[in-house]
Amino acid sequence: MKYNTLNYSYTFIMSFLKSYNPANGRLIGETRTSTKRDIDRAVAKAQKAFAGWKKTPLNQRAGYLKKYRQLLEKHKEELARLVSQEMGKPISQSRDDIKYEKDFIDYYIQEGPKALADEFLKKENNTEFTIRFEPYGVCVCIAPWNFPLSMFNSGVLPALMAGNTVIFKPSEYTTLSQKRFGELLQQTGLPTGIFQLAIGAGDVGKMLIDHPDINLVWFTGSTKVGQEIFAKCGKKFIKGIMELGGSSPGIVFADADFEDTIKQLYWARFLNCGQVCSSVKRLFVERPIFRQVVDRLVKELQTKKVGDPLQKDTDFGPLVSQKQLLLLESQVNDAIKKGAKVEIGAKRPTGKKFAKGNYYLPTILTNVNWQMRVLTEETFGPVLPVIPFKTEGEVIEMANNTPYGLSAEIYTSDLKKAEKIASAIQSGVVGINTDSFYYPFCPIGGMKKSGMGREYGKIGFQEFAQIKLLATRTVKIQQ
Repeated sequence: MKYNTLNYSYTFIMSFLKSYNPANGRLIGETRTSTKRDIDRAVAKAQKAFAGWKKTPLNQRAGYLKKYRQLLEKHKEELARLVSQEMGKPISQSRDDIKYEKDFIDYYIQEGPKALADEFLKKENNTEFTIRFEPYGVCVCIAPWNFPLSMFNSGVLPALMAGNTVIFKPSEYTTLSQKRFGELLQQTGLPTGIFQLAIGAGDVGKMLIDHPDINLVWFTGSTKVGQEIFAKCGKKFIKGIMELGGSSPGIVFADADFEDTIKQLYWARFLNCGQVCSSVKRLFVERPIFRQVVDRLVKELQTKKVGDPLQKDTDFGPLVSQKQLLLLESQVNDAIKKGAKVEIGAKRPTGKKFAKGNYYLPTILTNVNWQMRVLTEETFGPVLPVIPFKTEGEVIEMANNTPYGLSAEIYTSDLKKAEKIASAIQSGVVGINTDSFYYPFCPIGGMKKSGMGREYGKIGFQEFAQIKLLATRTVKIQQ
């Protein structure tokens, strides 16, 4: 039997990666996994293609992204349904993701050539100083599963725009979805070897990272794996761009706009069933309104529907995997055993329709303390611990009491106070009275163990390029 995952065909003994629907456990499809031989050939092809691709004009590179955008639009419903079937995202959110990503692609097309064009600095002493952005070479992109399209685009597209060739490994939980995005990109007519897919779990990722002829790594995922990859990059002396875990604090002061804050916090924690790196995973509320906030959030969750992700009125689908469900359960059970109070949820839904799915009810916990894993670990699911505070100093200390530093959110009508606290919070992003900061022009990234480097914006493009300074002095030849 022949397969063509990496743009060539041959016959051999195959293994397959299976994709299951987390709502019911049914097999959706399977994909042949890449072998060491595949990886070696892919890297060799990428190296060979790099020589021509780095010379390709920026506007011509952007032209391939335009064609890719058109294909996404053509297949948007098929893609949204595949994502919902494969990772459990409610179909309404899967559709929104594709709409949202088209705006990002427009930005890549319009702003990429500007961000990566030569930048004139100054002319001094008859010398012109210019920055040139040059590609690294073969870039390995390894993506997570929680936003399949966004995570594909965030690594692959700016890497290509910067002139690198790319080998992309999808998450093992969303292989079908992300492989499909890759196939659409290949259908744009990209020259052979510019973009390739490598399929598999962590062992395939390891083969890619360990390969001696790669030049750059982009990884989004857990801090544990990111640290392992970054250590390997260090030994090889190549760059690693890392967007890693988070345990983002939300801080609510008594003078905040109450209803608007509740609306923001709902999406800040429970979008995508809480499976978001930058979601608010620890909520700190000023004591005078603590009970009011908790009760209002509980009331909000009581109106939401847990169910089939393909139904348009579903608010919460299943978690992506049984492994993720068991981890979340263990974190919540640890908190309950140590004295946490369950305000809502903290269990799986009952009933035949949920029996084979990875469902977990949206949960709010109070009476939590720092011996509980829900505060000391990243919780990747619909669980929100809520903690009261008295003073600004106290809440800053609690907010920073984490190894992570991806994002934070502050809700108050006193903007001077908010900006002062934002300066004290150790995170790469701070939202003041908003949960909306993922825009294509905004550089996003973490402090501490939440990452290295930035995605999006002008800076995001330039992360994928090496900076070369040209100092050009004009010399007049004496006659």
